[in-house]
Amino acid sequence: MNHQPPANAVNASLKVEPAYPRLRRSLKIGLLASLLVIGACSSTTGGGLVGADRRQLMLISEPEVNAMAQQAYSDVLSDARKQGTLNANKAQRQRVQAITNKLIPQTSIFRADAGTWKWEVNVIESKELNAWCMHGGKIAVYSGIINQLKLTDDELAAILGHEMAHALREHSREQISQSMATDFTLNIGAALLGLGAGTANLAGVGADLMLRLPNSRAHETEADRIGVELAARAGFDPRAALSLWRKMGAATGASGGAAWLSTHPSNKQRTQDLGVYSERVMGLYQQAKR
Repeated sequence: MNHQPPANAVNASLKVEPAYPRLRRSLKIGLLASLLVIGACSSTTGGGLVGADRRQLMLISEPEVNAMAQQAYSDVLSDARKQGTLNANKAQRQRVQAITNKLIPQTSIFRADAGTWKWEVNVIESKELNAWCMHGGKIAVYSGIINQLKLTDDELAAILGHEMAHALREHSREQISQSMATDFTLNIGAALLGLGAGTANLAGVGADLMLRLPNSRAHETEADRIGVELAARAGFDPRAALSLWRKMGAATGASGGAAWLSTHPSNKQRTQDLGVYSERVMGLYQQAKR
């Protein structure tokens, strides 16, 4: 038996439109999406001497990402506390805190509100060569990166400045927004085809981006440049970023693995760029030392 409706009938669940109206609707939706994206573009920081003021796509609010970061950070600290690895070496934690305290006031060069963030730094006892700073200034340094690389204060400042720069530029928020934009585009296409669209689990995406996924080359370049400027302004030799990368390169086969390299990949162009920008901020370093 033929259950197809007559040719002039309208299916209750799917209105079949002529090609031109469908194309017009597609163009309208595409234009709306473009306007939304353009309206969501801005720079989270001033450029500083290194000029880090690229416009960024931000489709998720800062409070939402702050909440994700706070929860993820609390979870990491809770696990470390249970294992007895949270700030086990008091002198080491004090050293990291002292360097961080010199870097924090310099963040106002890039964004005025950073001084009001609830900055927090903790050291986790581990052979892992790793360090990171979440949105809102939540920092963790793993003892392995300090001990195995025998970091000087200048080199440790290079790591901390780099990680703080990721937070200042809100790179995690930007990556989540880019993921949302991709989903949004796919959902529009699905809607035009009459298909269903799922909802992204942003909390899970946020945790992955904050802790595990590598940053883009643009993000790494920005963090490198801002990091050397923060260090220089705080009185740390910005050229230490280069000696740090030499040590990281030599440690790739170290026990526990160089986890930092998995999310901060190195390349020749990167070290050349660091050399250029560390020289650019040398005057700031010399001024700070005086």
